[in-house]
Amino acid sequence: MQPARQPLRLRALIAREWQQLRSFQASDRPWQMPLTAALATGLPLLIAAWTGHLAFGLLSSLGGMAFLYLPATPMHHRMVTIMACSFGLIASFTLGLLSQLLPLATAPVLTVITILVTMICRFYRLPPPGSYFFVMVAALAAYTPVPLLEIPLRVGLLAMGSLLACVLAFGYSLHVLRWRTPRPVQPLPAPDFDFVVMDALIIGLTVGLSLLLAEWLQLQRPYWVPVSCLAVLQGASLRAVWNRQLQRLLGTALGLLLTWGVFSLPLNAWSVALLVMLFTVVVETLVVRHYGMAAVFITPMAILLAEAAHLGQGSAFPLIEARFYDTLAGGLVGLLGGLALHLPPLRQGISRLILRVLPVKDAS
Repeated sequence: MQPARQPLRLRALIAREWQQLRSFQASDRPWQMPLTAALATGLPLLIAAWTGHLAFGLLSSLGGMAFLYLPATPMHHRMVTIMACSFGLIASFTLGLLSQLLPLATAPVLTVITILVTMICRFYRLPPPGSYFFVMVAALAAYTPVPLLEIPLRVGLLAMGSLLACVLAFGYSLHVLRWRTPRPVQPLPAPDFDFVVMDALIIGLTVGLSLLLAEWLQLQRPYWVPVSCLAVLQGASLRAVWNRQLQRLLGTALGLLLTWGVFSLPLNAWSVALLVMLFTVVVETLVVRHYGMAAVFITPMAILLAEAAHLGQGSAFPLIEARFYDTLAGGLVGLLGGLALHLPPLRQGISRLILRVLPVKDAS
């Protein structure tokens, strides 16, 4: 009897996974939001294409990601939130650049950044994308060689992109609040040590471990590994972590095929700017409905933002291959981190080890 049940269980498991993959969530996101997000990321690139400084525009475009943190609350809360997130992006990017000055400091610095921004995001209940973009800009900065005297220039370019995002957020909010009732600002619940501190420590240590693994494996672009790891860890449960890992892996695989098609085109600065804007609209429309479908377009958009300055310097296939392995490695480490977060026996053991180090008298 037992062997006969195994195919039934396997079919049931496959049916459940397929149901999860093809399920779309409802969303009330206004259509103007993806368009304004595209302006926040695309306008710096259009200006850069006009002036002939694409690398500068790519940095400012990363700062434009601050717009994605705009909440659907009243105006005063919207602007305070997005300005605080802009400062966080600038600080994370600056620390990532400064980590280049100390040998072997990259993994510890990225670990500390991940812990701090995760604590802050959880304390203030910042919704998705949460700590994702703070860690992403820090990782990209840490692996972008920059002369010491150019660090202020790079930080300033990202800050200008964040400032543009704040201006666009103000204009967008003026428009959308005329016909859309804002959501009330919810009072913050009492801070929970496990949720705010313990989870942040486990997530930060997992992200740091993923970067050490990438460096040990001598991957060409190790910064994608911790970014992929954090994306998987943002699941609210072990089931959600597995779903994000599966959807991200499948979405990235399809996205790399799309990236190969994009990089086969005769790209220039203008086409890069337009493609990033197009992908931003599609991603921000899909991400609240189906993460896997959004990942198909996140992949070419992220590669363009990180690598467009090196267009035409060799074949795109090594880049696409490296991105797949980076995503796979980061996802697997993220899945292990998800087990540490959501399996009670494993979590309790890790918590006991951490509490031996933390100067906390009463963690309850």
